Amino acid sequence: MKSKLSKAIVAATLLTSIPTLTNAQYQPYYPTYQQIVKRYQDNYLLDSITKNKVLNSNINVHWNPNDNSYCWYAKEIQPQIFEYIIVDTKNGKKIKAFDMDKLLHSIPSDTIITSKDISQVFINKKDDNILFVWNKQQYSYLPNFNKITLLGKAPLEKPVNPYGKTDFKDRWSRWGSFATDTISPDKKWSATIRNGNIFILNNLTKTEKQYTTNGTDANFYGSLAWSPDSKTLITYHVRPVIDSNVYFVLSSVPGTTRGVLKSNPYKQPGDPFTTYEMFVIKPQEEKITKVKTDIIDFFDAPEIHWEKDNQYFSYERVDRGHQRFRIVGVNTNSGDTTNIVDEKTKTFIYENRLISYYLPESKEIIRSSEKDGWQHLYLVNTATKKEQLITKGNWIVRDVDSVDTQKREIWFSASGLYPTEDPYNIHFCRIKFDGTGLLDLTPENGNHKVRFSPDKKYLIDRYSRVNVAPISKLKSVITGKNFTTLEIADTSALVTIGTSLIEPFVAKGRDGKTDIYGVICKPSHMDPNTKYPVIENIYAGPQDAFVPKDYLPYSEMQSIAELGFIVVQIDGMGTANRSKTFHDVCWHNIQDAGFPDRILWIKALAEKYPFVDTARVGLYGTSAGGQDAMGGLLSHPEFYKAAVAACGCHDNRIDKQWWNEQWMGYPVGPWYAEQSNVTNAHKLKGALMLIVGDADENVPPETTYRVADALIHAGKSFDFLPIPGSNHTDGGPYGRARKKDFFVKNLLKVTPPDRNDNDDFPLPKTGIR
Repeated sequence: MKSKLSKAIVAATLLTSIPTLTNAQYQPYYPTYQQIVKRYQDNYLLDSITKNKVLNSNINVHWNPNDNSYCWYAKEIQPQIFEYIIVDTKNGKKIKAFDMDKLLHSIPSDTIITSKDISQVFINKKDDNILFVWNKQQYSYLPNFNKITLLGKAPLEKPVNPYGKTDFKDRWSRWGSFATDTISPDKKWSATIRNGNIFILNNLTKTEKQYTTNGTDANFYGSLAWSPDSKTLITYHVRPVIDSNVYFVLSSVPGTTRGVLKSNPYKQPGDPFTTYEMFVIKPQEEKITKVKTDIIDFFDAPEIHWEKDNQYFSYERVDRGHQRFRIVGVNTNSGDTTNIVDEKTKTFIYENRLISYYLPESKEIIRSSEKDGWQHLYLVNTATKKEQLITKGNWIVRDVDSVDTQKREIWFSASGLYPTEDPYNIHFCRIKFDGTGLLDLTPENGNHKVRFSPDKKYLIDRYSRVNVAPISKLKSVITGKNFTTLEIADTSALVTIGTSLIEPFVAKGRDGKTDIYGVICKPSHMDPNTKYPVIENIYAGPQDAFVPKDYLPYSEMQSIAELGFIVVQIDGMGTANRSKTFHDVCWHNIQDAGFPDRILWIKALAEKYPFVDTARVGLYGTSAGGQDAMGGLLSHPEFYKAAVAACGCHDNRIDKQWWNEQWMGYPVGPWYAEQSNVTNAHKLKGALMLIVGDADENVPPETTYRVADALIHAGKSFDFLPIPGSNHTDGGPYGRARKKDFFVKNLLKVTPPDRNDNDDFPLPKTGIR
């Protein structure tokens, strides 16, 4: 198998050295039945043997908790075989922490123990002591004496993703309701709600006062929040809305003879929200004041941000429709309000990407905005309401990690810093409040993930590109200087197998100027004189960008490619992480899905690589990608010929409120119906497969069933694959196998192997999920 694949790679490489061939000389790939069976067999083998073939792709560094003078990590020397390395952070010197074989042989056991069997390794360099866990027991090991001691039951340890999303503690979700304890911080006052009204008890005098009389069980007062000095209580007169239910039937629950009806509250676009009318109570003064602001009718009770003197607070407000964002200042004595920040836009403000960091000591706020066309940070003076741009340029701030109020510095991540680099690559930077001193701590070309030492003097920088293996470095946070390269991921075992590696590709978008980024997966066994059909893995959700940027040794896209396809993934206009103009394409226009850019990209790919057959293009996607996949057939049948749409949100009126109103706007306009796959189902051309789980709580299953109903009424042919008992899904292993069969049948025009015939289909079964 290895030799065949290696020869295939050589053949693929020869492709670029045959300049005499023209497009006309490339013959479309239409395999015989026997050839496709062989491809399936090789495909299943590759899916298996490519697992765990890259070593040290993601190392997890642990720090000496006392002074961070050293750190340690597990180095994978063979698959699932480790040794531990200590790093001196002062000079970057690396040494082996202990002899792993000696430690393993010291463990009293009748079974063979390997390094993968031990965990929670803690190295105390000062005492020359190793703590570790094996078989749910904790041991101490002294390497110099080769002595092991059982300490007892292992302590619980929460799994840590060493390169998870970094986020500062002051971030919150505006979708989460805010409330504090009913007892004031100084314990002097206790607030209670009875019959919908507020009563406050003085815990010292045991006297109680009723502050409201118009509350009821239906329209009550609640969402209480005390000021830090316990002199002020924020409350709201709440008029709740009970969300309507969506329903689905679980058709195949074990032990039943009937379908089980399920329901859950589900807010759809246009549905009403609970409202909050804000009041301020001062119990020492026995005074209640209505805050002079509009009733809050979008999101729940907001987070309260107190000024140092506790006489003023601010809260954030996003108007429904996502076209106005305010930070409102409130005077607790008078109830007067002022807009510290009042930003409006003709399209949308991406609420989920708003960054706000409050500095009460200096009466400042660090916030983000795209008002100059790029996501940048601003310093706001809450007294004067003046804003100063901190970061600037044709690049974006992705997130803020932390703020140093003493040094007046911000630690943040950014994309697009370098014109010659992929603009989606994330870098980690530091800058002063006044916009000076910008320092990229991670300047190497790649997508970076960092983890700081506890004292934030050092960082571990792991970076890679989609086709360049990860490198992990120890760096100084002060200077960005590289102390040492910890590990470079070992890909030799994967290279030996001979699979085709994923490649980045860039082409111009619809405006002829903007670069559109994507990736391409090719079969490992390519005929240099053959044209292969294209399958696009599509997800055009405006909430993010989706083309992988980290090293990707093997994936489902490559697995599909091995059957004889060119598989691509593209971020077209309308997705996030670029300029505001790039993103705004999606406004009231989800149906666009970046298709003009995607089609041009694939055509440009065919111009560079004649083995790309643009006459046979398919696409597949899940969730919003399912909507996009079917949408491609409906809106661009001249280009896309086959699609697999899994659990698609095919009609933005039926899908979840928060996602759809963000991009399609509020109130619900006629464009919602005009862009619905249900509305446009009668336009279907080409081959379509619909997949849906009948227990989908994310996108109501009825969305897919409504599409099926519209197709049936229009007399259209399509494949339909319901997955009993499954939630939001692409069908799992079974659905992914059926997806491959679908594209083999409709793009390669050959009957896939019969999964019901063991002689005809001698492959591993995929009927699990």
